[in-house]
Amino acid sequence: MLVHSIVEVREQIKKWKKEGFTIGLIPTMGALHKGHLSLIEEGISKCDKTVVSIFVNPIQFGPNEDFEKYPRTLEEDYKMCKEAGVDLVFAPSVEEMYDNFSTFQPFNHSTSVVPPYFYTDILCGKSRVGHFDGVCTVVSKLFNIVQPDFAFFGQKDAQQLIIIKKMVTDLNIPVEIISCPIIREESGLALSSRNKYLSEEQKNDALILNKILLNIKSCYNSGITDVKHLTETSYAFLNNNHNLEYLEFRDKDDLEEKKQADNDTIVFIAVKVGKVRLIDNILLA
Repeated sequence: MLVHSIVEVREQIKKWKKEGFTIGLIPTMGALHKGHLSLIEEGISKCDKTVVSIFVNPIQFGPNEDFEKYPRTLEEDYKMCKEAGVDLVFAPSVEEMYDNFSTFQPFNHSTSVVPPYFYTDILCGKSRVGHFDGVCTVVSKLFNIVQPDFAFFGQKDAQQLIIIKKMVTDLNIPVEIISCPIIREESGLALSSRNKYLSEEQKNDALILNKILLNIKSCYNSGITDVKHLTETSYAFLNNNHNLEYLEFRDKDDLEEKKQADNDTIVFIAVKVGKVRLIDNILLA
């Protein structure tokens, strides 16, 4: 079932709740790939009814980011969801989600959800100011609309996942957040909708993210815990085709920066290959 209005979603959810069904939500921006399918499979295995939202959320894009160019493939996405066994696909318009929306001043007429500065002024939030405000706002709206028992997010966006867990706890939202493993191509490249922007040569250059992370984990397993030392082992992998934005070691629960790596450490990396910004991470445990 494909619906575009909040009213339709709420009517269907009301019926399912009345019948005692558990509901799972997979929030996406479309351009679905095997990573999304893994979330859908987890949702279907855990819940009676599964909802996938497909919405390219304008308020999480900065002024110089790729909102207009972001791939929109609703017909293919819906077909993929239907074949996978999804019960409902919610694909609203911007106007449906945000009354009086303005591309230039999106928060002028709308209440927003602003996560703690400590969680957002680091990693991706440093270069994408306001990004996580947009993410938390749209995710909280989706939680209110769908009222899921469970929501499924990929570990690839680990900072986002940690922030959403924090939001759910702080705002007492009755949904359990399920973290799902990163899905990779055979080469090791983490699946992402933005991989479509990469040429074959750039895809090869992009493998550097996973190579650096695996090398750090190997060094950690050999007994090296000093973060400065672990970071320095990574520079040899980089060349002129890579623009390293960050490589950081942070706590898996609260994003506290680590001086010494331990089993609770996630290593976060962001690299630009050409004009494409790619992120990846690995838990050292």
